[in-house]
Amino acid sequence: MSGPLVDGLVDGVIDAHGHLGSWFNFAIPDTSTEGLLAVMDRCGVATMCVSHLLGVGPDARAGNASLLDELDRYPGRFLGYAVYDPHDPQAPARADELLSAPGVIGLKLHPDTHEHPLDGPGYEPAFELAARRGALVLSHGQHESPWSDPGRFAVVAPRYPEVQLLMGHAGLWPSGFPAAADVAARCPNVTLEICGSRMTSRHLAWLVATAGADRMVFGSDALFLDLRVGLGRVMLAPLTPDDRDLLLFGTMTRLLKGTP
Repeated sequence: MSGPLVDGLVDGVIDAHGHLGSWFNFAIPDTSTEGLLAVMDRCGVATMCVSHLLGVGPDARAGNASLLDELDRYPGRFLGYAVYDPHDPQAPARADELLSAPGVIGLKLHPDTHEHPLDGPGYEPAFELAARRGALVLSHGQHESPWSDPGRFAVVAPRYPEVQLLMGHAGLWPSGFPAAADVAARCPNVTLEICGSRMTSRHLAWLVATAGADRMVFGSDALFLDLRVGLGRVMLAPLTPDDRDLLLFGTMTRLLKGTP
């Protein structure tokens, strides 16, 4: 990596997987950034790493523009993932430009929404760019998905060993958690991110015991899911204080600072 992605991180919880905006078929009571910040303050979340739901959904270009606006409004409270649309022929150039914007730390891939496999040719420029720029990559990961099954992470990670690849949801379903842990064990540049409505404190404790908290990061999926539920799951799980600290800020701090 070319150097630290972020200098001078504020002490506190780092949420590695959040969103801004709204989703067309999902009930989100308050879609405002101000409302999300109020919940972050109440929960002690210093920084949330976000992509914009408009970008994840129908319009990556407009969503990324909105992301930059919010990063500019709230520097330090949010860090950004630029959504990469594998069907946009201008995506490589646009993503390269976005990675130079203040607060943008990496790329967000959503193979299921874009209906393109994680290890497919449309994402190759994204990984090549991330390797060149020292950027993180967060991808949706869903067990038995034709697009984002953990097995596809095991294919991509060795191709781009310089890229720190976060597996969003750690496979998503309980049936996928063992597969996700196996990929993390085999691929040192894959980190498991734990958000999801099917994740429980029991599953979380099993993943920590199996994969190691130093290979996992806390994420909430807010605004899509409730930050308080995701954080409460970590706080109430039967974990050691050291493992809980790694989940809540230690591992993500290391990744953001670009250290092995």
